[in-house]
Amino acid sequence: MASHSETSGEPRPSGAGAKRLLCQVVTPEKTLFEKTVDFVALPLYDGELGVLPGRSPLLGRLGYGELRVKTGGAAESYFVDGGFAQVRDNLVTVLTSRAIPVGEIDSALSAQRLEAELAKPAVGDEAVAEKTKAVARLRAMVRVREQH
Repeated sequence: MASHSETSGEPRPSGAGAKRLLCQVVTPEKTLFEKTVDFVALPLYDGELGVLPGRSPLLGRLGYGELRVKTGGAAESYFVDGGFAQVRDNLVTVLTSRAIPVGEIDSALSAQRLEAELAKPAVGDEAVAEKTKAVARLRAMVRVREQH
């Protein structure tokens, strides 16, 4: 992935002297947003990672969970459905199959879908793997919504 300065031609401060991050969230359909922020919390596959300006470069696998961005005193939260994140030169790029603003999640519907998924029988390795994945996704969605 190209850094912001490579794609826009604008130099951006990097390293410990930088004060802000550029955060991009991209789904297969569109770029959900591209904002300058103070902090990003990524739901990595094996735990949450906070990113501040000057962070060392990193590639990470996203799990199901809450992506948070903070600018000043304002915070925004999104449910992300797995994917990958790259941090480089104060640019945080999130590639995910789906990102939903937390306020748009219907918690009753998500809980209902979770119950239905838990009740479905799964026979065979593939079916068990798919059910496990769906249950994990729905549990994360319910948890994220309940926290807000």
